[in-house]
Amino acid sequence: MNKSQTEKIMAISPKVMIVGVDIAKKTHWARVINHAGIELTKPFSFHNTKEDFIRTVVKLEKLREENGMEQIIVGMEPTGHYWKGLAWYLKESNVPVVMVNPYHVKKAKELDDNTQTKSDRKDALVIAKLVKDGRYSKVYLPEGVYAELRILSNTRVQLKSRFNGVKNVVIAILDEYFPEFANVFKNLRGKIATYMLSNHPFPKHITELGIEGILVEFKKAVMRGASLKRAKKLLEAANNSIGVKAGSDSAKIKLKVCLDELAFYQNQIDEIEKEMSQKLKETGISEYILSFKCIGVVTAAGILGELGDPKRFDSWEQVRKYAGFNLVEDSSGERKGKTVVSKRGRAILRNILYQSALVMVAKNKEMKALYHYLIDRKNNPLSKKQALVVIAIKIIKVIMALVNKEQMYNSEKVLGDYRKEQIKAA
Repeated sequence: MNKSQTEKIMAISPKVMIVGVDIAKKTHWARVINHAGIELTKPFSFHNTKEDFIRTVVKLEKLREENGMEQIIVGMEPTGHYWKGLAWYLKESNVPVVMVNPYHVKKAKELDDNTQTKSDRKDALVIAKLVKDGRYSKVYLPEGVYAELRILSNTRVQLKSRFNGVKNVVIAILDEYFPEFANVFKNLRGKIATYMLSNHPFPKHITELGIEGILVEFKKAVMRGASLKRAKKLLEAANNSIGVKAGSDSAKIKLKVCLDELAFYQNQIDEIEKEMSQKLKETGISEYILSFKCIGVVTAAGILGELGDPKRFDSWEQVRKYAGFNLVEDSSGERKGKTVVSKRGRAILRNILYQSALVMVAKNKEMKALYHYLIDRKNNPLSKKQALVVIAIKIIKVIMALVNKEQMYNSEKVLGDYRKEQIKAA
């Protein structure tokens, strides 16, 4: 048992009343136990309304007094977004709220009756007992600018996903009706490419224009850059296209709809990023993070949106675990298993850090040197993926140091003398 869990168990004293709540969209179920796991009242349900929230808190306070308890602690599992309303209300009512891992609930529910039976009443009791055993984590509900950044970051991720989905539809249409188009225009979002796709997308439209007509259309899209060479290449591609001809008129309409969607989503993404930049300034620490080469507004906003205030963490190790980058080992008897990252943390934060590492090893001189040292060293060389995880963790270390010390990024200090000697000797 680790130190953290021991501290959590010790916090559940005989004077603490534990409430397990199974969250649902409309009706929640609650079970109340003491530190020994004995139920103090019958299971009860309450609706997801303020009136029932008030009634439930009053009922719990009455139970606490009747049983001579000093404190209430409410445990729940993060079911979608439905838990947030209750969690915020309890926080505002000064009732401590903790979270249990849904995976733990799933595995622990068979311990009492040895059946796979699932019900809201049963799950509420399982949650309460997990809290009793110290198998919970404290709830962090971001406030102020950090709450704004989290929403903005998540919204951008959603918009980007939709954008990419529509972009894939555009590519699918071209693969069917004009597969050679991508050989002429590498960037389908370029001005000329977008204009031609909106107005003259398929081979029959191109051949009808002819070389002069193509140049005229190019110039409608851009004042400069309408090259004769590209026009000839496009016409040649149209003349030799293997694209499907049937249904091309309707496919043109579908393509135009998709292009309009892409323009809409791109405009929304631009607006979100503009707001991200403004909110970042309000944190008072953005200048330190943005001084880290290859960390831009979107990345910084995403990291702070997921972390909240970095200063609430005592060390970078806590941030590493929060992101799910802490190492775990799977060994038994004489079998020595591999050491891997736990992936038990905030998946979005982990993804942001990993994607940042990919950029860092290409464009940040210090991170690039560290990455190549890790994969090329003679003793215990890492795989490329393992090295990228190390770089991602290094990004955590650097960001925490910059924020806590309120310093700008210094390329001379980032690796340290010992690591520099290792890289130099390799």
